Amino acid sequence: MKATLWTKNFTIITLGTIASAIGDVSMSFAFSFAIYDQSQSTFLAGLFSALGMLPRVILPLAAGPMIDRMRRKPLIVGLDALSSVIYISLGLYLMVFPFSFFLYLLFSLIISCVGSVYQITFQSLYPKLIPEGFSQKGYTVSGMIYPTVMMVMTPVAAFLYENLGMQVLAFLTAGLALSASLMETRISVEEIIQPMKRELSPLRQYVQDVRDALTYLNQKKGLKRIYQYMPITQGIGAGTSILIIAWFRTAPQLGIELYSFFTVAEFIGRTIGGLVHYRVEIPAQKRFSISYFVYQFYSLMDTVLLVLPYPLMLVNRAICGFLGINSATLRESSVQNYVPDTMRAKINAFFNVLFTISSMFFQLTVGAVGEVLPAPVCMALFGIFNMCMCWLIVYRGKEDVKPIYNHVY
Repeated sequence: MKATLWTKNFTIITLGTIASAIGDVSMSFAFSFAIYDQSQSTFLAGLFSALGMLPRVILPLAAGPMIDRMRRKPLIVGLDALSSVIYISLGLYLMVFPFSFFLYLLFSLIISCVGSVYQITFQSLYPKLIPEGFSQKGYTVSGMIYPTVMMVMTPVAAFLYENLGMQVLAFLTAGLALSASLMETRISVEEIIQPMKRELSPLRQYVQDVRDALTYLNQKKGLKRIYQYMPITQGIGAGTSILIIAWFRTAPQLGIELYSFFTVAEFIGRTIGGLVHYRVEIPAQKRFSISYFVYQFYSLMDTVLLVLPYPLMLVNRAICGFLGINSATLRESSVQNYVPDTMRAKINAFFNVLFTISSMFFQLTVGAVGEVLPAPVCMALFGIFNMCMCWLIVYRGKEDVKPIYNHVY
């Protein structure tokens, strides 16, 4: 039989991911605008986002070593089912009670707890569901799911949020999470469970697993540099997204409808970039150079974004979308194949914690700076800072980072 990416396992996990993404994008959109609409404060919006990510600082480090010793498929199925129950509860709450910052935050924390464990589990299982030799194509498909869903669902979510309220989005998300759980039960994958050492107690075994992961990460200088820079750039992206929302809400010539179409431009760029990446195999020796160029160019485009007229803002996001999908795919396929399967959940847990801490820091920082400086100035400052960090961490350590990006898998 001809080798293909679209095996039963890969098709199921892709469909399940699409279903989950539709719900996640819808609720993320609703929460972002609900908090800002009620508070009219970029700081409170940033505070809400930052506090909602607290579980992603604590749970990954606790769960990562245990996930590496568990079967990941049943865990993913169960977590999607649990998410369905949580969103049903949120929908029922929204039907009865008015806005409350603290109760919204409570639901956000619960959702974040489930999501943080799910993310590590998914990242650890996903490479096993991609057929051998199709890593670049598989991660290209994965990288296109959320941009595609954002393009389709952002206008839909905007309409539902404005006309029917958040409760409709909560019930929609619950149904999608349940359908993803049912689909994922049909995945067939052989998972090897690492046996516990008889001479160690569960607690000592856990501590030893964490120590082994830290030792491994400390020995891999290139991996350390990637995990130093990526949380910074992603954290800045999470923080400046608050500025973009506030800018579209306050600028008289913009608005929520134009914001929804703003995401469409990035989707078009990412779709074209994804199709090119899916069809064209990037030579191994060029992966690092391409990735570094994209990191710097993306930051430059963020720097000038809010000083552009709306049509050029659309062009800006389309270009970033085209380049961003390629660099993200190269990084994920390189790093996930570089890290051994027995270490993957623990290493991903460390990265997720770093990303969460960075996101919380930059959401609070950008939100606070956005209270005293115009959004375009604030956006430019953080864009320039991002470019400097990329040069200091990635380019100056290129001899260590290159072997990870440029290795043939």
